[in-house]
Amino acid sequence: MHFQQLSELDTVKVTALCDPNEENRMKVIKRFPELSEAVTFDRYEDMLKAQVVDAVLICSPHTLHFSQAMQALQYDCHVMLEKPMTCSSKEAAALIAEAEQKQKVLQVSYQRHFMPVFQYIKTALSDGTIGALTSVSASLYQGWRDGSAGTWRQNPALSGGGMLMDSGSHLIDALLWTTGMTPESIQGHISKQGAPVEIDTQVSIRFTEGPLANLTVIGHAPTWEERFMFCGEQGAITLNDGKVRLCYPGQEPITPDLPVQTTNADKSFIDAILGKHEVVVPGTFAEKVVRLTEDIYAHTGYEPIKA
Repeated sequence: MHFQQLSELDTVKVTALCDPNEENRMKVIKRFPELSEAVTFDRYEDMLKAQVVDAVLICSPHTLHFSQAMQALQYDCHVMLEKPMTCSSKEAAALIAEAEQKQKVLQVSYQRHFMPVFQYIKTALSDGTIGALTSVSASLYQGWRDGSAGTWRQNPALSGGGMLMDSGSHLIDALLWTTGMTPESIQGHISKQGAPVEIDTQVSIRFTEGPLANLTVIGHAPTWEERFMFCGEQGAITLNDGKVRLCYPGQEPITPDLPVQTTNADKSFIDAILGKHEVVVPGTFAEKVVRLTEDIYAHTGYEPIKA
């Protein structure tokens, strides 16, 4: 997806590819022949030392994000990270500080910030379309336990956690970004469902601003389903598998007009580097996702690395 989106831009050129697995590198080059001119590396340290890039896109396992991003910043590179930004708020804060000191763009690739349905919801909530927000329910169901079995995603030393840290990061991102609210207190439960990492998570959250939220991340499910319900004093907004509805008491649900998507994570990253606009998903926001994930683990007594 990233290479496809980058290939559509005439303001950027991919000059290097790095992956410890040569076969993986060749698969990417075969799919995108224009990358055949890129220099290839099996060690990211060698790529940075070669100084053939001025920006990097990091898509490695979660626990590697911090060290790789920090070194890239120290080599004066702009950085975009796949989610999650890091596996601890301490690491996230250190990256933010380094990026600020180096005056480099630090962005996290949360694609929901660019999707019309979530942009509509964020605007509608801030505009009072359903009145003051009173509660939110967010749920994600995937066959994550079986689908990721035997991969790095279920190796805590590389993943930093289970489905909550992985797919669940998108749900937390959408919850915090659309509402703009701050978690105050958390109660929750986690189940590993026989896996090396947590699979199912159920959490209740009270926001400092008052509303309540239920967060459900289920990785042992026979289907893929994502749902949101935002309740306000006057109405509600529902999002079921990409379909948004505006609901008021005694009325038929309304399908609202959505904004037109004008950019994506990769284009916005390049445009931010070029000074065309501010960073859309800055590290300062992504740190909030890391902190809530970290807090959920702490409040449920779960330590991924020691699990």
